Amino acid sequence: MERNKMQRVISAIKKWWPDFNSTVGFFLLSVFLVWLKTYWAYKTKFSLGVSGSLQEFLLFLNPIPTAIILLGIALYFRGRIAYWLMLLINLVQTIWLFANILYYREFSDFLSLNIMNSGGSVENNLSKSIAGIIQGSDFLVFLDIIVLIVLLLTKVIKVDKTAVQKRFAALTTVFGILLMLVGYGISSKDRSGLLTRTFDNNYIVKYLGLNEYAAYNVFKTKQTADVKKEAKASDLDKIKQFVKNNSTLQNSVYFGKEKGKNVIMFHLESFQQFLIDYKVNGVEVTPNLNKFYHDQNTLAFDNFYNEVGQGKTADAEMMLETGLFGTASGSAMVNYGTSNTYQAVPAWLDQQGYTTAAFHGDVASFWNRDNTYKSWGYDYFFSKPYYKDADNASYNIGYGMKDKIFLQDAAKYVEQLPQPFYAKLITVTNHYPYDLDKQNISIEKTTTGDKTVDGYVQTARYLDQSFAEFLNWMKKSGLYDKSMIVLYGDHYGISENHPAAIAKLMGKSSVNKYDLANWQKVPFIVHAPGLQGGVNHTYGGEIDVMPTLLHLLGVSTANDVQFGQDLLATNRKQVVPFRNGDWVSAEYMKYGGNYYVTTTGTKINPKEDPRAKEIIDQTQAYVNKMLTYSDNVQTGDLLRFYTPEGFKKVKKSDYSYKKSDGLKLLKQMDKEQDTTLKDQHDQKSTMADYVTDAPELGGQPQTIQQASSSSSTSTDGAATDSATVDDSGAATDSTAVGQ
Repeated sequence: MERNKMQRVISAIKKWWPDFNSTVGFFLLSVFLVWLKTYWAYKTKFSLGVSGSLQEFLLFLNPIPTAIILLGIALYFRGRIAYWLMLLINLVQTIWLFANILYYREFSDFLSLNIMNSGGSVENNLSKSIAGIIQGSDFLVFLDIIVLIVLLLTKVIKVDKTAVQKRFAALTTVFGILLMLVGYGISSKDRSGLLTRTFDNNYIVKYLGLNEYAAYNVFKTKQTADVKKEAKASDLDKIKQFVKNNSTLQNSVYFGKEKGKNVIMFHLESFQQFLIDYKVNGVEVTPNLNKFYHDQNTLAFDNFYNEVGQGKTADAEMMLETGLFGTASGSAMVNYGTSNTYQAVPAWLDQQGYTTAAFHGDVASFWNRDNTYKSWGYDYFFSKPYYKDADNASYNIGYGMKDKIFLQDAAKYVEQLPQPFYAKLITVTNHYPYDLDKQNISIEKTTTGDKTVDGYVQTARYLDQSFAEFLNWMKKSGLYDKSMIVLYGDHYGISENHPAAIAKLMGKSSVNKYDLANWQKVPFIVHAPGLQGGVNHTYGGEIDVMPTLLHLLGVSTANDVQFGQDLLATNRKQVVPFRNGDWVSAEYMKYGGNYYVTTTGTKINPKEDPRAKEIIDQTQAYVNKMLTYSDNVQTGDLLRFYTPEGFKKVKKSDYSYKKSDGLKLLKQMDKEQDTTLKDQHDQKSTMADYVTDAPELGGQPQTIQQASSSSSTSTDGAATDSATVDDSGAATDSTAVGQ
């Protein structure tokens, strides 16, 4: 009886289990094995940042469609050719998987066509012998191929010489394509703009798959190469003339005023201008930044706008560092940062004797920083692997390390940089969706009723406290006296898709396009001991930062191809282009198809006012030309044809951001120079002076109740009334408030 049951079970299994001696059976077995090893590699060899059951499902699914499509090619053939073609396709996919495992281990990113075609080749990019990188378990991805070959050669699996019906082969291909489209559809719901606003290659692999990433990368690379191929040196002539015609005079009061000083730039994530002096229930949201903003040695700009497009943070960095706009679609850092030639702030300052470094508490590949920063000439990029216990869950929130923990850990590298240095510190805690764990909350939420909006002030307060801790360390260690400190908000934090909440925050019943245009304001602050400060009302944006900073440091931009105008210049146009072609000027603004008088908000119809129409038409033509010319420079890589006088072209292969290489370079520089902050303290660390109340590090942060009774964390300096600075840069006696 029992034996009969067993036979029936075996018969049932045989009935439903694929016959591996058939071509279709061998195909299904091959698909399963390719899926298995790819999914295993995803989970054990890469850090894809998968969160939630939906992303886990997509990761589980995404190796299957291309396995079906690619291996399914063999179904159009018969006999031995079909079997060996499946093995060959499997081998090619496996070599691609294996190569990415090795490359990812070294660079935390995936191979791209640009990397494989770049001067040093992949082997040189790996920067050490392959044998030193490989782990024994890496070879497991080849195991299935070896087993299948042995099974075929020993005839355990016999070759089926019968041809598969062409209709079945075609349906298999169609099924694979449909499965891929379903995966893409679900992925796009979870991550909008997955392929149009590419943040990070990890995202594409996580959502779509390694093979799909390869196809996308080849497509984008070819698209870029086709445009670049058509570009020629003469394309730059009219652009250079445009830049020359719109150049500004240097401000004699400020040009070279901070020459030779360290530059410490704080990237304030999603930080808007309205937060300056803003209160919730009578409590300042950003008391420390408010003090800093109004300090007598601070230049603050209260008509300063973000000008980002789809690239958001990446666009802001592109403008600040290169004087070029982000592109009309996608991210210029992602699409062009690896291969293009740039004349960026880090490279200019490096050639003036500066050490240049960027700091970020997330993976290096995000926004393609690991490649773009090489094109910009950064000596160091201290990304997440450099920081102690950086993967500790309690140290992270959202898009990387919490600001207090990140800045405290970054300081230990700042004190080792040879001076003068240019250091950019990128914060992330004040990022959508503005979540913060309870122990770090020190201010009440706003009460707009919009859950997306109301937590914004809590993460902004946390950022404010983080900045104060770093500033206090700078003052105690002596770094403050030798530095120029720059702060900027990269883009809006609350999008205009929340008009009701915005109206409540602004104390209005409703908002119009004029209000939403001014909602694009972000802070831009320059501070240095002895600097003639005040609130400057000139109209400007992120594109204007590069010439402003370089001029303060005494570096001329007269021969540069960049589209900004020094914010302190005496003859600037005061036109702020937005990436979509809208704009703000000192007299008029265009936003969302409407026109307004900039200072009053009065809506106008240019057709009814000939003078206004003439000015608006001229301004629109200027904005259109600037955006078009900037796009031409980016898409055609036109700067490869031109090197300004006094500038040396960046050699990307000179830079490596791997932790071991970065630490080695720090030690080497320490031996060759004696200008670090540690050197000034007899090689003793100043980290004992860095005080943080981060509870994750044993501190006791301020509670909401304490915050209500004591409005600010001390920054070792009292706030002062700030003098207003007129557009010429001269100080006046009146006082001004930031927003």
